[in-house]
Amino acid sequence: MSKDLKAAYRTIMDERFPPRMEITFSGDGEPQRLVYEKVSWVIEGAAKGLRYGENPGQQAALYRLINGNLRLGDLTTIQPGRHLVSDVELLQSGKHPGKTNLTDVDSALNILRYLPETPCAVIVKHNNPCGAARGATLREAYEKADAADRIAAFGGAIVLNREVDRDTAEAIAGRYAEVVAAPEFAPGVMEIFARKKNLRVMRIGNMRRLREYAGAVVVDFKSLVDGGVIVQTSFVPVTRGLRDLTPARATHQGREYRIAREPTPREYEDLLFGWMVECGVTSNSVLYARDGVTISIGAGGQDRVGMAQYARDKAYRNFMENLSWARHGRGFAALADAGARAEIEAEARRQKGGLIGAVMVSDAFFPFRDGVDVGLREGITAVIQPGGSDRDHESIEACNEAGAAMVFTGQRCFKH
Repeated sequence: MSKDLKAAYRTIMDERFPPRMEITFSGDGEPQRLVYEKVSWVIEGAAKGLRYGENPGQQAALYRLINGNLRLGDLTTIQPGRHLVSDVELLQSGKHPGKTNLTDVDSALNILRYLPETPCAVIVKHNNPCGAARGATLREAYEKADAADRIAAFGGAIVLNREVDRDTAEAIAGRYAEVVAAPEFAPGVMEIFARKKNLRVMRIGNMRRLREYAGAVVVDFKSLVDGGVIVQTSFVPVTRGLRDLTPARATHQGREYRIAREPTPREYEDLLFGWMVECGVTSNSVLYARDGVTISIGAGGQDRVGMAQYARDKAYRNFMENLSWARHGRGFAALADAGARAEIEAEARRQKGGLIGAVMVSDAFFPFRDGVDVGLREGITAVIQPGGSDRDHESIEACNEAGAAMVFTGQRCFKH
């Protein structure tokens, strides 16, 4: 990397956005106005905003909605005062945040709002989860989420839905992360994080109210390259409990196909957990989960069978990485002993990358059975998907042949 490019990453852009932004428009015959104020933090004695945008050289600013609302048709959605990421308290600035640091946290909150019941951790990189996990304690949730993809989690944003205690903080401090965000931090935690000088520590008090955001419909804007805007209502998953799932069935050429086995209670828990995580993954996507932890996540692909294969391959890599650390105290790529590498590879093949007994989650229907077959060959025992393909019967037959369960959500969860 050239010296100029290295310097660019250390640069703080001098943005020229105004301290106050107002958007005025007419709707339903009456003028409406949204009022925003620019967010800054006191860092090294000076007020500073975002470091830069997605890349060095891009000016960027964060604005907080402080007044007004938006009515489009029958929908009034935006209300000031319900701040999450736009009202971050920066307890430790590190290199102080850029756009991606905040959107990573926002992506994690998009998932965590559907998983409030237990301690939960989501680690995000480039707006996609690397790992997500529930735990009996917050430390357990964090360590499971981190182990779900140790390589991808390196330098990620760790978002936790409970107050961070000293035990969890010590575990986090043992790894490298860009961001830690939580609703609160216990006494003594900031002293632990102070050892990580580049770590950004964010307190978001309203995370305690995340359950209130689970069914909220907001107006979502997508800017086009020509200056145009696409407006849509935000996605809200209708599948949030067992009653929302339907055992897979389909009709093809006058014949009815039904799944032969419904999920076990444990599989139902994993299917619902996996679906909530999947709602925050960039499409096309397929993920595998077991025991309240993601095993691997395939995100942002163009074909579904490819994502099933990619997530499978990541599962094997994650399995070998964790086994290498457990046995030899180093990552698999750094393991020079050929015999030790062969033993780990053989164990990964024997346990099929940890996929035996896992569930398979797809954000849209499988157009062919080949995607489902990828998971079934690795020993997954249940599938959750929207259904609706002309070839649903093929996927049902594939599951019946393997003795696996399959449920439909009746709703896809594309995210782009």
